[in-house]
Amino acid sequence: MTTFRTLPAGSHYRRVAATGVSAAFGTFGELLQGALPEKDGDFLVTLPVAGWAVARFELHPDSEQLLVWPPRKKKALRLTSMILEEVGSPAAGVLRIDSMLPEGKGLASSSADLVATARAVANALDEPMPPRRIESHLARIEPTDGVLYPSIVVYHHRSVRLRARLGSLPSMAVVSVDEGGEVDTVAFNSIPKPFTAADKRRYARLLERVTRAVARRDLAEVGRVATASARMNQALRHKWSLEAMTGICDSVGGLGVVVGHSGTTLGILLDTAAPDFPARLAAAAQECQQLAGNVTVYRTLSFD
Repeated sequence: MTTFRTLPAGSHYRRVAATGVSAAFGTFGELLQGALPEKDGDFLVTLPVAGWAVARFELHPDSEQLLVWPPRKKKALRLTSMILEEVGSPAAGVLRIDSMLPEGKGLASSSADLVATARAVANALDEPMPPRRIESHLARIEPTDGVLYPSIVVYHHRSVRLRARLGSLPSMAVVSVDEGGEVDTVAFNSIPKPFTAADKRRYARLLERVTRAVARRDLAEVGRVATASARMNQALRHKWSLEAMTGICDSVGGLGVVVGHSGTTLGILLDTAAPDFPARLAAAAQECQQLAGNVTVYRTLSFD
């Protein structure tokens, strides 16, 4: 009988039949997240960042165990077993995940783990793994960010489906703070959302605005939409530092404030092409450090 367990340190194995490696990027919170006035209207707009999860899967035909390292990556282990069962392959091998993305902060760490895992396992099996196939598996595990697509996307995270690809933006810096703690994505998404019909209509207007802004590569408008979404989210997950962060953003000439709607992070968006960008970056980082006692700078991904 096949058994499933996490991988103990120092374990050694025999023959490796095939190895697959892949990666997936994270997203700094969401440019916009809320609910539209329609059935299954929960949605988000991604902000891809240069931070990745890397998965490596080794298929071990001489073993009867499916193992994962680090041991806490149980969702990735479950996904691996689902894919192996689907293709009729023995559930035997080792999955290793290395991630740059902190967990429980709103940076899509879990989604990146799972997408990288699906691709790595598929590579080892020489199986095609297009986005829709990945999504069919992820929908059985947890709500998922749209990190499968090399684009800023509008994504229905609860039903795990793509709504639209918006395109790409010039790279921005995100000067971020972490309010501390962790948020369980599954638990957060099970909370009833207090959005009124008027709120949903406003989210629809914000989605129209950010869609046009990305098409025009209008970073200032993107920042305004992000800030509006962050403020609307206060009713659902309050962030004590939001108003202070918007004040810092204004003082350094930032574009807006983006948040992990289901996480603990907030970030000031800066245009890296601005002539005085280095000075703005330094000022924002100093004020964020003074505010929260921590600061991390991310760069958004451009897919041009």
